[in-house]
Amino acid sequence: MTDRRIAVPADLRFRHDDPAEEPAVTLDAFLNQADSSAVRIEAGEDVRALLPHLGHIALIEIDFPRFRDGRGYSSAQVLREAGYTGELRATGDVLVDQIDHMRRCGFDGFAPNAPIDLAVLEASLNRYDHRYQTAADHAVPVWKLRHG
Repeated sequence: MTDRRIAVPADLRFRHDDPAEEPAVTLDAFLNQADSSAVRIEAGEDVRALLPHLGHIALIEIDFPRFRDGRGYSSAQVLREAGYTGELRATGDVLVDQIDHMRRCGFDGFAPNAPIDLAVLEASLNRYDHRYQTAADHAVPVWKLRHG
């Protein structure tokens, strides 16, 4: 088995490409102009409206207005399952103990309202050696490791 230890970058971005430079526009503005490469999704907006445009979007920000609002997790999963490969950034009320779950849903960038203690984040991300279910992060579930 491989060691899945994760070194936490200072900018809370888990990608190797360059960050998107263009500011994100609202979903309505994007749909009316469709030439932006960065879009911001507010809680409750339907990300399926972006599906025809995924090929030219470099950044999708999904806002979490409150830590207990889980709609953004579903939005991330929909986008990754549809084949979106650009940066998916969680913004807003993002807590350190949610980041591991958000990464499993497909988020690979984070812009929390409050500072994140990087030592706590690294410990959180490295807490478990195995996963029990499949997800957008493509981690091999422990049952498949055991039984092939």
